[in-house]
Amino acid sequence: MTLREVVLQALKEKKGEWLSGETLSEGLNVSRTTVWNQIKALIAEGYEVDSSTKKGYRLSFPPDILSPAEVCPGLACEVFGRKDYFFHQEIDSTNNQARVLASTGHPEGTIVVADMQTAGRGRRGRSWYSPGSKGIYMSVILRPSLPLNEISRISLLTAVVVAETLEEELNLPARIKWPNDILINNKKIAGILSEVVTDMDGIEYIVVGIGLNINNEDFPRDLCTIATSVRIEEEHSVSRVKVLQGLLARLESRYFELLAGNFGATLQKGKSLSIAIGQELRLDMINGFLIGQAIDIDDNGFLLLRDHSGSVHTILSGEITILSPGFSP
Repeated sequence: MTLREVVLQALKEKKGEWLSGETLSEGLNVSRTTVWNQIKALIAEGYEVDSSTKKGYRLSFPPDILSPAEVCPGLACEVFGRKDYFFHQEIDSTNNQARVLASTGHPEGTIVVADMQTAGRGRRGRSWYSPGSKGIYMSVILRPSLPLNEISRISLLTAVVVAETLEEELNLPARIKWPNDILINNKKIAGILSEVVTDMDGIEYIVVGIGLNINNEDFPRDLCTIATSVRIEEEHSVSRVKVLQGLLARLESRYFELLAGNFGATLQKGKSLSIAIGQELRLDMINGFLIGQAIDIDDNGFLLLRDHSGSVHTILSGEITILSPGFSP
């Protein structure tokens, strides 16, 4: 282990209690100045370390940093994050970085995580609010052997995984707003951005990005009425590390079920969590809009909408708005 790792391990073993600088320097056979330099390096990486001239150093425990050193030891995955896990304290967009890595041959299951994004991206050109040390901003590279018409299964699968993680890890009543927004009490808590690159043979790779609001206490004015976070709903902070570990484990499990031809359970879960099915809604698309009732989600994750003439449309993508009862076009 490096000296920094040894110092970090010594602080962790104290589990939030004080550890004197003298004990550290003597145990490591280095100067107090060297110890302090390692402490400064840990603080620069995002670790919260208290210092006292009389008591020494104390690490906030457990650390809530989404680095491989904190996430990977407790990660119940065989592939995702096991070979390549890239952590950035600050980055423009995890999806941007994952696309660069995918284009240069990085394998399936490569993970890109950021503590803060300066240009986080959502669907339809929107930005994703990504303040430091508050949320989970991550992307994963997938290289599935799937026909092109089944690509949308990935988005629905990811939405199910995020909603399940919030349900099972935090007991929050998550619902899915098709195609890839996750809501709590009708406020957005997470979004998904899937970007597909194809070649002559089919899918070259998919980058799936997830933004999840965890310990946000407030939002900018334009978001405060439509967004929420785990902290707001639970009224206390939670471990981002544990949420990310649970999220990645569920994502890997459902993804490999899909590749094995077992999408039925995921589809049914997605339908049960949908806020759209059975509702009158407006669907905005690139080439116009439709108004009608969402009647189902088909086997590939597409929305089925019956308009007021009785025609059923298969919708690949778009933006839905649930209409109030009694709405008349």
